[in-house]
Amino acid sequence: MKVATQVAKHFREIYFGGNWTATNLKDVLHNITFEQATTKVKDLNTILTLTYHIQYYVAAVLKVFQGEELQAKDAHSFNHPNITSQSEWEAFTSKILKDAEVFADYLEKLPEDCFDQPFTDEKYGSYYRNMHGIIEHSHYHLGQISLLKKLV
Repeated sequence: MKVATQVAKHFREIYFGGNWTATNLKDVLHNITFEQATTKVKDLNTILTLTYHIQYYVAAVLKVFQGEELQAKDAHSFNHPNITSQSEWEAFTSKILKDAEVFADYLEKLPEDCFDQPFTDEKYGSYYRNMHGIIEHSHYHLGQISLLKKLV
């Protein structure tokens, strides 16, 4: 199996299931209301904030896959839109899942020789490092979202 296929499969599993952790973003977000998503627990980020934060990097890399320049800044990665209704929350989560599938489709089509090449700039490391970084980052924050869901 090609590396691109394996990495895309691993990415899809964090969003849609089948990974070793037996949890995924789609299922965890499924029955969260917008009130729960925007509820602040002590000094922790909200579910909305963490969900947006995960998606921020996926969206930035998706644009690179589509031929655009990398336009991501860590300082902006928590600046989510204001969600004030259930329909806005559902549209937001639906877009995230759609973008994840598009991202995985692009990822799956990457040429095998790109994974050891620099991702947009040498300072960011290789494609392999960045694609796995997105997966690890998503798993990390999915764990936080799962815990917050229990707290709210």
